[in-house]
Amino acid sequence: MPTSENVLHQFAQLINQQTCKQPFGRLKVGVDLGTANIVLSVIDEKNQPVAGIAYPSTMIKDGIVVDYAKASQIVSELKQKLEENLQQSLIYAATAIPPGISSGNAKVIANVVESAGLIVTNVVDEPVAAATVLQIKNGAVVDVGGGTTGMAFFRHNKIILSVDEPTGGTHMTLVLAGALGISVENAEQIKKNAARADEVFSIIKPVIEKMAALVKNWLQPYRTKNIYLVGGASCIKNFARVFHEQTRLNIICPPEPLYVTPMGIALHVHLPQR
Repeated sequence: MPTSENVLHQFAQLINQQTCKQPFGRLKVGVDLGTANIVLSVIDEKNQPVAGIAYPSTMIKDGIVVDYAKASQIVSELKQKLEENLQQSLIYAATAIPPGISSGNAKVIANVVESAGLIVTNVVDEPVAAATVLQIKNGAVVDVGGGTTGMAFFRHNKIILSVDEPTGGTHMTLVLAGALGISVENAEQIKKNAARADEVFSIIKPVIEKMAALVKNWLQPYRTKNIYLVGGASCIKNFARVFHEQTRLNIICPPEPLYVTPMGIALHVHLPQR
């Protein structure tokens, strides 16, 4: 999938270098209110990445906004920074939710985005957003976020199943903190330390196995060959191997897994006709 790989690399580079590109036509904004990160992605009318920005999140838990005022403030500030870099206003946006959350919670998420001065034209399930940017027509997309693990199963470009369970990267961190007798903050740093990857994996492997077992059960009534893993938590060493051992299916790990869903959200913005 060379097209999506290039797009994801470009988007990650824009965020990491805090730069922007000259856009073609009107802009579309994807707002990903995640448990671990809030990410804003900006693409143009050719669906090419133009800019992006990320911020560590503590205001969202499992798709539920627990600090509305702070979340609104952060989205507003991130939008303002992007507008300053792009030297133009951002107007139209989409956002995403984990599958299965209530309509009331989905509305609150949309309200956070709108409070920043954006017009929300669409709210999409997170795994569906990921599948869009990866151009998946058949197979399962598993989005492992900070608070939830969601899955969308596609057949002939149609959604057959969309499900979600409250287990993700935060749960790995909590298990690690308990096992090592340290704070959650320190455990999060250790989880991301490549030098301790083997030690971390040995401790949190049961959490990954639980996620893989959930996906295996969700897919039991269906026939498929491929599982696509996205979301920041899927970067853990041997994560894909555990999923293969549990499901015996082909596990595909796209580049820049943290940014797949934010890019896909932007692709779901509906621009009004001129």
